[in-house]
Amino acid sequence: MAIRKTLVILGAAALAATGAPAAIAETGAAARPPIVGGHTVDEAPWAASVYQSGAFACSGTIIASTWVLTAQHCSRSDSITVRVGDVSRSRATTIRVTRVVTSPNGDLALFQLQKPYKTTYSQLADTDPQAGSTNQICGWGRTKYPDGPTSDKLKCADVRVTSTSCTDAYGGRAMCSSKINGYAWKGDSGGPELFNGQQVGVASTANGSGNQTYASVAFGRSWIHSVAGV
Repeated sequence: MAIRKTLVILGAAALAATGAPAAIAETGAAARPPIVGGHTVDEAPWAASVYQSGAFACSGTIIASTWVLTAQHCSRSDSITVRVGDVSRSRATTIRVTRVVTSPNGDLALFQLQKPYKTTYSQLADTDPQAGSTNQICGWGRTKYPDGPTSDKLKCADVRVTSTSCTDAYGGRAMCSSKINGYAWKGDSGGPELFNGQQVGVASTANGSGNQTYASVAFGRSWIHSVAGV
């Protein structure tokens, strides 16, 4: 059974042509965006890993009982599942995605789950953090540049916000950040950026050398609410 997709404006034709849904969108010849560096975590009840046709592709967050927030460029498949309930992907519970809704303004997507999943959901921010703030990013992506293995266990790292007026892969408002003790890479697409316990961003692009761009949750907040009710 194919996933029902609600598709809206694609803001970046070049991104749609990359053919690399398992990666953070590329931003240059060397860029093919998981967390490189950082550390593994033992608890993250809101975390969701995204699989396309049975293969690990992206990261995401559970924001409501039947909704996972991730990146729009992680939605290029008619067979999507998510794994939830454990920071180790191999031990997590698999739930099928029955509907994909993509944002009209930015690299954001919402995946509707086949059945409700109760947990502690990711809390979404209404405002962007200030430039200069220290944020956390999390994901299951590659642990070594450029083509190291992905991580079975969720990893997080600290980054420094350099700007809140960047543009994500689909033309939406985004935050740029630089490495403190780790950075995003392939497989971290769709994963969260966190500030003061709230999710402020969704992984969109990276350059492979410590800089990354995360779509602004605050910028997409009204759209998220209209679809998922949160």
